[in-house]
Amino acid sequence: MAEKDIAEKNLEAWNDVFADIANVLLFNGKRLIKEDELEADTKDSMFKADDELHEQERDVSKFWKNGEIRLSIIGFENQTRQDYKMPLRVISYDGASYKQQLLDGKFKKNYPVATLVLYFGTKERWTAPKNLCECFEVPDDLKPFVSDYKINVFEIAWLDDATISKFQSDFKIIAKYFQTKRLNKDYEGSKDEIKHVDALLKMMSALTGDNSFEVAYNESNLSEKGGVTMCDVVERIVNKGINEGKADVIRKVLDAKALTAEQIASILKLPVEEVKEIAQKVPELA
Repeated sequence: MAEKDIAEKNLEAWNDVFADIANVLLFNGKRLIKEDELEADTKDSMFKADDELHEQERDVSKFWKNGEIRLSIIGFENQTRQDYKMPLRVISYDGASYKQQLLDGKFKKNYPVATLVLYFGTKERWTAPKNLCECFEVPDDLKPFVSDYKINVFEIAWLDDATISKFQSDFKIIAKYFQTKRLNKDYEGSKDEIKHVDALLKMMSALTGDNSFEVAYNESNLSEKGGVTMCDVVERIVNKGINEGKADVIRKVLDAKALTAEQIASILKLPVEEVKEIAQKVPELA
């Protein structure tokens, strides 16, 4: 399994986050699913092709239970790009879950399956098929006999403020970040305390392809202070960028042997010792 996929799953796999996403997107913020009612779906479904068994697994999948009764199975699929075969993928996942119910005699009652496609694209709306029959051409005479199958696509970057405000978990930060990027605004962070810091920042890195958030957290002392917010992380990113900018200036000036460390410190309004420390980190120029 790719490292990117693992990182995306990490945050959503927490019961409080999973329940929060489902409650907001499916039930308009009503807290119908409690985190202690969720159980990880640990069974990987299999399908046979070319006389070989292949594993097929959702990004994140959990059973919603009430006591010993399984009410449903809910799965998430994360998409940063549009997938024009998404209905085919979803129906294969859902079908495998229903087939498992036929084979599993532990539970007397069958239960419904729901899959949510979480689309994190910021440049364009989802225009790929949302129904199975949109994936192929169906002859008119055959249409009455071909069952359609719709998928549930949620465009995270296009959620409005009212919807985003209903999230109570760390996913609220994810949703607000992608909305901000879609609007081409500068992301300033949130003052809400992050509960699952490592998982959140890894998911941000995986979905955006930018590891600035994760690096800023790992290279600072944020992990030691507790009560970390996205404002803290963004501040570290900004400071890191400023310091790297200063380092670039110092590198060029030292390379040209144009100014002394004292003169550079005066121009950049930095302590001489800090200039010398930056210079020492670039031994080829020091």
